[in-house]
Amino acid sequence: MSGNDRGRSTTSTAARMARSLADAVLRRTWIERACYLLAAVLICSGLFHLGVLLVTGGSWSGPVSWRKPATFGLSFGLTLATVTWVLSFASGRSRVRAVLLAVFAGACAAEVGMITVQAWRGMPSHFGVTGAGAGLLSAGAAGGGVALVATLATATVLVWRPDPGIPPSMRLALRVGFASLMVALALGVYMLARGMVLSRVGGDVDGAFAFTAGIKPGHAATMHGVLVLPFLAWMLSFAECPERSRLALVRLASSGYVLFAGIVVVEVLAGIRPLPVSAAPVVATVFALAGTALLIIAFGLALRALHRPNCAE
Repeated sequence: MSGNDRGRSTTSTAARMARSLADAVLRRTWIERACYLLAAVLICSGLFHLGVLLVTGGSWSGPVSWRKPATFGLSFGLTLATVTWVLSFASGRSRVRAVLLAVFAGACAAEVGMITVQAWRGMPSHFGVTGAGAGLLSAGAAGGGVALVATLATATVLVWRPDPGIPPSMRLALRVGFASLMVALALGVYMLARGMVLSRVGGDVDGAFAFTAGIKPGHAATMHGVLVLPFLAWMLSFAECPERSRLALVRLASSGYVLFAGIVVVEVLAGIRPLPVSAAPVVATVFALAGTALLIIAFGLALRALHRPNCAE
């Protein structure tokens, strides 16, 4: 095939992908559109507070920092948009999916809202919450946390059910992605529970925040597999490849992601900081880099497949 033909094919594929993303937002149910809108608001809130942090020259760490509304807004906004998008690939009753999304969106808004309110009040969130309305804020955060766990656990069960209507490559991506998200939630619950013990029972608020800071890399590493892997499977759906080739690439990417995230989780639970790399064991660093390399290779091969009109060519 000539270079011009390849260029036209690549442009056509990019256009089809753009239309698919636009349809995912514009031609969905009202609850999905509402979730996308709320996700955009949360992301904008995160970016705004990141700007506040940079302008004021505040600290990136500590119990009271503009970092918290910035990172929580960005993370929850991205996660809400991701879950809304990937659940559109799962089969099942639309009413169940709508209820899951509504509860999950409300929980995301509650968590980010509580953290943002506390930041503007100049008070810590999660641990050592004081001042007017402290009980209400704590109860809201706890209720939001329970809702997050319940909805995402239900969604995980949904995608793990046998479903011949979903291509094997996307089914694997969804299963591994939601499994990794459940690990992230488990780490989040662990951080919150241990932090509560340290702050309320032991009275060590600074120790509680220091403990959670050590676990956060594992929480972050496992959080967004639910976006990365289904996104790869979605990309491959536009390639003129047999399903077995798509499945092989998703398996490669899943192996790399699980290796990388697994190493990071083991490190933080063992009290080892993954970064800087010089502080981590050499073996762990090698395996984490190997997992990252597998993930990059899988995406590189996927892009190559999109560029070629025939994978066998």
